[in-house]
Amino acid sequence: MTSIYVGNLSYQTTSDDLQEAFSQFGQVAKANVITDRDSGQSKGFGFVEMSDSTEAQSAIEALNERPLGGRNIKVNEARPKSERPKRW
Repeated sequence: MTSIYVGNLSYQTTSDDLQEAFSQFGQVAKANVITDRDSGQSKGFGFVEMSDSTEAQSAIEALNERPLGGRNIKVNEARPKSERPKRW
């Protein structure tokens, strides 16, 4: 499973929009736009998971710096989540 970071999203872009854009390149297992916990508004980025790494690489190369929802999106392979200290 390859996780892809998608940044610079329009606040109107939905998870379904991401699913549709990336499915042109292969099977999308999951697409998720990250939203603010309190307001529910998009934070302007999201993640897409694709099961085939070759298809994922094709999607990254084809969609990086291309328009989606009126903005040129940034697309690259997601980095593993790092450990963060607990907040009190």
